[in-house]
Amino acid sequence: MTFNYKEAFSRNIGWVTEAEQERLRNVKVACGGLGGVGGDHMTVLARLGIGKFHISDLDDYDVANFNRQAGASMQTLGKPKAEVMEGILKNINPEADVKNFKEGITFENVDDFLDGVDIYVDSLDIFAIDIRRKVFQKCYEKGIPAITAAPMGMGTSMLVFMPGQMSFEDYFCLEGLSFEDQIIAFVAGVSPALLQRQYLVSTDTVNFTKEESKVPSTCMGISLAAGVLCTNVLKILLDRGEVIHAPRGMHFDAYRNKLKKTWRPWGNKNPRQIFLRWYIKRLLGSQGK
Repeated sequence: MTFNYKEAFSRNIGWVTEAEQERLRNVKVACGGLGGVGGDHMTVLARLGIGKFHISDLDDYDVANFNRQAGASMQTLGKPKAEVMEGILKNINPEADVKNFKEGITFENVDDFLDGVDIYVDSLDIFAIDIRRKVFQKCYEKGIPAITAAPMGMGTSMLVFMPGQMSFEDYFCLEGLSFEDQIIAFVAGVSPALLQRQYLVSTDTVNFTKEESKVPSTCMGISLAAGVLCTNVLKILLDRGEVIHAPRGMHFDAYRNKLKKTWRPWGNKNPRQIFLRWYIKRLLGSQGK
C-alpha cells in the first residue's frame, strides 16, 4: 500500500478539524533528547500528524534503556538514538521532514536547531543543565513556546514557558548554584508538589552529583508525560484554549490518584520552594560532600 497523509491521520478528525490537521502537517517541532520522554513525545507527535521535526541526541541504546525508552530493543542495541528515532518518525509519516542534529545541540548550533521552529519540546537528560538553560534562553529571545513534562515516579509534572511570560531563568533561578544545587532546583521547580516522594522506596537510587548522576524512571511516568505534554503542544499550536504556564504548573500522579495544580510566584525564590529545595537535599543526605 502507498502512504496517504489524510488517510493515515484521519482518526484524529473529530478531535481536530481537517483544517487544523493541515496546520499540524506544516508546523515544525524541535526536540532535544530522544531517550525516555523524548522518544515517546516524538512518537506521539508523529502520530498526531506533525510534519516537520528538528531532533537531537548523542547517546546510543543500551540494555538499561529497555524499561522505558520507545526505541530501545534488542534490534537497536548500540545504535544511535537519534538515528533510530528518525527512522521511527519516517516510518510513521514517510512525508515527514526530519532534520537530525547528529552532533548534538551546542552553544554554536542552537540558533540553527531552533530555526523556523513553532514549539520546543524539552526532553534533554535531567543533568544536561547548561545546554538546557541555553536552549530555553534562545526560545525566550525568539518568542518560541517551550514545554517540559518530566516523569516523576508514576506520574508527570508539566511546565510551559510562553513568549512574553515568565522565563525559564526567572522561574528556576539557577545562576550561581553548584551543579548539584542546580539539579535540585530544577527538580523542585518542575515538581513543586513533589507527589512522588511518598512512594520512593530507596533514596539510594537517586544521586544528583556530577560524578554519579542517576535517577530512577518508569515507563508509566514517561507515557503519562507524553500524553500531557503532547496535548498541550496541540493546544499551543492550534490556539485551542487556555494553557497553564509558569509560574503555574500541573502534576498528575497515577499511583496516588492525585492531580495538583501549582502556583509559585517568583519561582524558586518563593519561600515554599526554598523550603522544598532544603527538604530534597535533606531527603537525599550528604551527596557530594
